[in-house]
Amino acid sequence: MTKHVHVFALLALVSCTLCNGQNKAGLSTDIVKSEFQAVATSHGPNRITRNIIQDRKGDIWIAAFDGIFRYDGKSFTNITGSVSSARFFSVLEDQKGDLWFGTIGSGVYHYDGKSFRHFTTSQGLADDRVPHIYKDKAGDIWFGTLSGASRYDGKVFRNYKMSEGFPGNNNDVNAIMEDKTRKFWFGTRGDACVYDGKTFTVLTHNGQTFTNVRTIIEDRKGNIWLGGQDGLWRYDGHTFTYITEDFVGYICEDRKGNIWTSAQSAYTGRWGIFRYDEKSLSDKKPAATEIESDYKANREMVFGILEANDGSIWFGSLDGVYRYDGNTIKDFKGKDGQK
Repeated sequence: MTKHVHVFALLALVSCTLCNGQNKAGLSTDIVKSEFQAVATSHGPNRITRNIIQDRKGDIWIAAFDGIFRYDGKSFTNITGSVSSARFFSVLEDQKGDLWFGTIGSGVYHYDGKSFRHFTTSQGLADDRVPHIYKDKAGDIWFGTLSGASRYDGKVFRNYKMSEGFPGNNNDVNAIMEDKTRKFWFGTRGDACVYDGKTFTVLTHNGQTFTNVRTIIEDRKGNIWLGGQDGLWRYDGHTFTYITEDFVGYICEDRKGNIWTSAQSAYTGRWGIFRYDEKSLSDKKPAATEIESDYKANREMVFGILEANDGSIWFGSLDGVYRYDGNTIKDFKGKDGQK
């Protein structure tokens, strides 16, 4: 993808095919862990923190390499400490209020607040490496794995994989998003695709594909935002607008309509948190404000972003979770990190 020219063009879609199928094998053998001990801690995660959400009760859930942590506003609890030593990558709350945890190498855990169910390839999951989880408008749960996407309707898995031989074929799914027209957008390590329920098509712009898309969202106005190796792009249904060439790891829209990204500068190589003001988003080149601090994220990677109910911005890094209150950035490492 050429990154140094601002371009405006109609969306072009090049057809591609994927194979898909249902897998019911082994669903009766789900591992149920009803006896476990959540571990209260004086601090949040200390290892790579990939994803952060806030549930309907207001608790914050953090997926990290040293466990799934819950923060109730006062203290942290490692929910999975006695359940699994897996590296957790993703967390999602479903329409029932249950939690889903994705791991790298150990499949998926479903948590109903009392017990765990464990899903792996033995139960039909496409791959036990699950960097992304998404809930669609019908309530089905999608898992982005390193061997394609799996959709779970509460009973069976249906798996979607690129057909062999397709140019640029890559089954590593980084992001899944259902837009207002009920089309699904997939970001992969290869080319981004769109699925209309029947056909998958590779997304292109000026004859170029979008490669290694790490994150996709739809904002409140219906614009689609894509971020990854080829920078940050906005699609309004007709035209792609090129925003920045920085490598974008994650995109989040706050309640005011501002767009937040975790990104690596194409010029300095530094990572940081950037905010695009809602008032400038319609400009040809929206201006970004970098959140200034002495946080060492300017040298290390930044991952998932959450706007909490109180308006604070949480984000993950290589060494735990951080919170930005509009003025300062606070870490939660060790006893001194506890509020």
